[in-house]
Amino acid sequence: MERVEYERLAALDRRLWWFHGLHAQIIGALARRGSRSGRVLDAGCGTGGLLARLAERLPRLSRFGVELDAGAGAVARDAGRSPVAVGSVNALPFADGSFAAILSADVLCHRGVDEAATLGQFHRCLKPGGLLVLSLPAYQWLLSEHDIAVDNVQRYTASGIRRRLAAAGFTAIRTSYWNTLLFPLMVLRRKLGRRSTGKPESEVALMPAPVEALFRAMIQGEAMVASLGISLPFGGSVLATAVKP
Repeated sequence: MERVEYERLAALDRRLWWFHGLHAQIIGALARRGSRSGRVLDAGCGTGGLLARLAERLPRLSRFGVELDAGAGAVARDAGRSPVAVGSVNALPFADGSFAAILSADVLCHRGVDEAATLGQFHRCLKPGGLLVLSLPAYQWLLSEHDIAVDNVQRYTASGIRRRLAAAGFTAIRTSYWNTLLFPLMVLRRKLGRRSTGKPESEVALMPAPVEALFRAMIQGEAMVASLGISLPFGGSVLATAVKP
């Protein structure tokens, strides 16, 4: 992929309502659980949208990224003004106990990611008392052409990710769904919408400005609810936090 295409994706990451919601949920969870300073890793950082928002919202953090795609990682270094290593979440290129927190957004669900190995790597690279924050797509029955297009092979439930985190040695596990208000539209689009006859396409695209503004307001409202410690019972994504003892 050419550099200009990575930069286009990075610009989309900054503007699209979905990413505003995703980053608000992850950064909010990080702040609520007390990780406002120290070294934090974005595992599977893509083109660096989350790293850039961390720089704005929690500037005391020392930010690092790791990304399998070298082209995306190069753009992420500039976007997040942070060191970004090229490597796999299956075998993180960092020493034991390197980070106070590890964040990972829609990565564990990807083809080629060894779930058990990756959770083990997160556990290894966290300091004792370190925080893990995961956001993952919800409900296997909702697997769709969008998932195929973005290389997702599985979706999760809150109870399922709790079991996996406990098996990996994490404690103080908390889960909640998000993207709840727009969930009915998501189900209708993915289950009743027109199927493509060619290559599956991602739904990640800018909508008309009024729709973007409305959806962003709705998703930011959910983030405000989460900031009060209220867990939502269903949604298009599941957010999980856990601690390495």
